[in-house]
Amino acid sequence: MPSERTWGIRLRFYYNGVLPIAKNLLKGSAVLELEGIYAPIPTPFNDDGNLDLDALSLNFDKWLRTPLDGIVASGSNGEWPLLSFPERAALFKACADLSGGRLKVIAGIHCPSTKESLDLGIEAARAGCDAVLVLPPHYYKGQNSREGLLAFFRTIADSVRLPVVLYNMPSNTGFNLAPDIVATLSEHPNIIGIKDSSGDIVQIASICRDTPEDFGVFAGSGSFFLPSLAVGCSGGTMGVANLFADACRDILLSFRKGDLERSRSLQLSIIEINQAVTKWFGVPGLKAAMDHAGLYGGPVRPPLLPVEGKVRQEIGRIYDSFRSNYREVLS
Repeated sequence: MPSERTWGIRLRFYYNGVLPIAKNLLKGSAVLELEGIYAPIPTPFNDDGNLDLDALSLNFDKWLRTPLDGIVASGSNGEWPLLSFPERAALFKACADLSGGRLKVIAGIHCPSTKESLDLGIEAARAGCDAVLVLPPHYYKGQNSREGLLAFFRTIADSVRLPVVLYNMPSNTGFNLAPDIVATLSEHPNIIGIKDSSGDIVQIASICRDTPEDFGVFAGSGSFFLPSLAVGCSGGTMGVANLFADACRDILLSFRKGDLERSRSLQLSIIEINQAVTKWFGVPGLKAAMDHAGLYGGPVRPPLLPVEGKVRQEIGRIYDSFRSNYREVLS
């Protein structure tokens, strides 16, 4: 049976919903449980390359009818390096408004400088987001000493009036946030969890082992979701959840109920579509799959290039194959 940690009881507390206090149950009120299924949403653009908030609204209409627990805006799938500061602030506001409190909204505020990250954190709080997601500094990665990393994240956590979720994405940043750093940061009352997209199950297991029970650990990909649950993760933020949140939820609930045969079967079958919208074809592939699924994917922003022709057809085939197989499971 799953361990106690697996059930994802990871709460942090705020005084009057503003400034964090460490585990003061008498005055605090729970503001976020980092648990369940989150979708790292793509940022919609129109044909002119501008932010398309009408298309975002159409997508939210569909996401709100799925078992998603929350979304991540301005993450890797959201093309955050290609967005301006005002665009990211507008995206946060639109997501918070469209969710209407029915989905948790985590805002990616990572910027090259600490100051700009803090400024964007202010915008996320003003917009009504529920938490912020923060990558480690990674341009001057050779200067990322233990002391420097701890100082950076603690500055964010001390200053931003929202819970902080760490983000480890070494395939994009070229830098891995080591488990011992995460364990130290997990002691901060305003750092509530981590999304780990490394795919290193030993690292993920070490983080689950070495952090407090109330520290949320999220798998960062649907391709290793079940193994991550098995070592203690409380949920996941997965590109495939934009398309098949119900199947992701099924893996989670089947695991929690002890139905390992069903969760294993679903995990193995979801790998291909998850890989197609992440590692194989990236954000262009995810947007193509969303178009195929009846959501709005739309264009990517240069220097990314869209997928076309046979690649787009292959993505559609993979999507249809998984959808058909999952419907058979449900029947």
